[in-house]
Amino acid sequence: MAVLVGFSASVQAIEVDGRIDAAEWQGAQHVSDFRKVQPLSGAPASQPTEAWILATPEGLAIGFRNTQPTSVPRTRQRVQRDFDAQVDRVNLMVDFDGDGRTGYNFTVSSTDGIADAVITNENQFNDDWDGNWRHAVSEDADTWSVEMLIPWYIAPMHKADGDKRTMKVYLDRVIGSTGERAAWPAASFERPRFLSDFTQVEVPHYSQSLLSFTPYVSGLYDNIDGSSDFDGGADVFWKPNGQFQMTATINPDFGQVESDDLVVNFGATETFISDKRPFFTENQGLFEYTTPSDFSQLLYTRRIGAPADDGNGAGDITAAIKVNGSFGATKYGIFAADEADEVGRSFRALRLVRDFSKQNVGMMLTQVERPFLDRDALVFGIDHNWRPNKRWNVQTRVFGSDVEQSGDSESDVGATVWADYEMDRGWRQQWIAMHFGNDLQINDAGYLSRNSTNYLHWQLQRRFTDLPETSRYASKDWRGRVSTNYNNHGEKLNDQFRLSREGRLRDGSYEYGQININSSGVDDLLTRGNGSLKRPANFNAFFEYERPRKGNWAHELEAEVLSGGLAGNDEIGYSLSYEATYFISDAFSVNAGFFGDYTPDWLVWQRDNLIGSFEGRELDFNAGLDWTIGSKQELRVKLQAIGLNADLRQAYRVDGAGNAVASSEPVDDFNVKNLGFQIRYRYELAPLSYLYIVYGRGGYREDQFSEDTGRLLRDSFELRDDEQLLVKLSYRFEL
Repeated sequence: MAVLVGFSASVQAIEVDGRIDAAEWQGAQHVSDFRKVQPLSGAPASQPTEAWILATPEGLAIGFRNTQPTSVPRTRQRVQRDFDAQVDRVNLMVDFDGDGRTGYNFTVSSTDGIADAVITNENQFNDDWDGNWRHAVSEDADTWSVEMLIPWYIAPMHKADGDKRTMKVYLDRVIGSTGERAAWPAASFERPRFLSDFTQVEVPHYSQSLLSFTPYVSGLYDNIDGSSDFDGGADVFWKPNGQFQMTATINPDFGQVESDDLVVNFGATETFISDKRPFFTENQGLFEYTTPSDFSQLLYTRRIGAPADDGNGAGDITAAIKVNGSFGATKYGIFAADEADEVGRSFRALRLVRDFSKQNVGMMLTQVERPFLDRDALVFGIDHNWRPNKRWNVQTRVFGSDVEQSGDSESDVGATVWADYEMDRGWRQQWIAMHFGNDLQINDAGYLSRNSTNYLHWQLQRRFTDLPETSRYASKDWRGRVSTNYNNHGEKLNDQFRLSREGRLRDGSYEYGQININSSGVDDLLTRGNGSLKRPANFNAFFEYERPRKGNWAHELEAEVLSGGLAGNDEIGYSLSYEATYFISDAFSVNAGFFGDYTPDWLVWQRDNLIGSFEGRELDFNAGLDWTIGSKQELRVKLQAIGLNADLRQAYRVDGAGNAVASSEPVDDFNVKNLGFQIRYRYELAPLSYLYIVYGRGGYREDQFSEDTGRLLRDSFELRDDEQLLVKLSYRFEL
């Protein structure tokens, strides 16, 4: 791509007030060729958009002027940080090193709401990270404008070449009422290559140093036992130059200022939960080492401070440190964290990445010491990303584990290849191959849903963007996939055919439908190592619809029809969920929804090779409110309640041949009630400095008898295993 130069000999400071002043932006690179990327047609944008790019000593400055006459409705909805609402907004995405490894996304809505995220693996966004940057919005009758200033200390950067720095930039603008996205350049995160397709921009080299200190104090009152607890700690951030950055935390407080969604999981695989804790999200992108297996990664930071190895509460983190930097074209990262007491674990990680023009190669090493279990786990991985041309994107991973516990040692390896090929006229192909050994163990520090896997799939896709104006759809994306999956004992898990369609409507709505047809195979996880169970062919069909706010209402709907268990296609289950949001004002909304599920042949492990077939029913209720009180205050209420009931149909033993043999052994019906309720008030004292006041209540109850799901749901509101009031104050000092 062409290298664009956007600077003048004398650079004026940008006053970030949202008003594009010609004198302030003199010498900036001016961009006006915005093209449609949703739908991905490459046609000129329906509404003119202009942008300016200017490097200043204070940071990278970006200005947008968005034409939006009264004939195109404007969204006035106020949004909280890291929003995902369909509103008018602009995005700056920047790869400071220009190597396609890590990008940063900065979003500003027309009402001056913001979101930020880290981009890795070409098109994977993680919005857990929060950065400190400036922004402002202004508007008039026919336009609205945005100014952003991204300080140079926001991310680690390699050493500049002389007095110039070459980075890659992507700009886009979204019209909330239609969902149209127009971008410069015409790159799309719906393609396998995204980061690599940003446009090179050459700017003067500036460097900023920063030392920040963020102490916190917190107080927690437990209303169940009447106890109180007070705590304190601090985070330290130091960046003396672009090539070195250190983050440290001492006695971090991870009180429940964020609430995870409730999940009732009786399966053999662990539920993945993202990490929103500030220390673990700060410049974590370099440590991303993922595979095509869902959510898999070598460093899963939720392990740190997770339930302790002795089963008594969570691990108590005493301190952690993270260092990011570069020497030449090689980037490095060092990570360490320790937990307290004799059951505490120690986590270590080392990351190296070397970038080239069309590829990059990386290495990652993790180590976890678990003295309570007399266990030491070491994982080593090599990753290679190859982009030979505009059509191909190939990602290869090879990694292995070496685990020693109580004098015994186990080692094994895994390898994956993911190749995407972009053809003409909207056609694409994808190949994925995975092998995970029987004794591959990365879950001491990482996350892998299962080992013992040999998986292969081929996918063919076609995107349609030239739909007639009379169509209610702006674009459609069809995908067909065939796959096969065997474990390392030669047993077929299943073959699958998948057909899916993604549709984006002209009114901004979104649709997704998918059907999977699965062959017979075995379930080798259900009995937790006590034999594989033969299961017949089955299917599932899923549909999702999201309608953004129109007037005072927004809606989301999901529905699924499926078969499974030992009955295969002879018995059909279903689920349905619906959520509606009502906007009392642009700043105040309430939401409520439900989820209902019926599983006629639900297989649940009991012990050794004994399983139960249950008729399962679940009913959930979700509700909440979001109130953006002002630019610095927000109130959030979140309620989740679950009632689940399982009636025994038949108990089975799994014999040596994998057959389910009926058993008369006693297996009980069971039910579950679960409640999570939180009221959270947040006041922003200064950038990344907050006062939180959080009230939380919840509970979990499992009983061995059958009950009506409606009654279980009502009874869940009486649960009170936990009831706490938390007050936390943190303030960031920049030195």
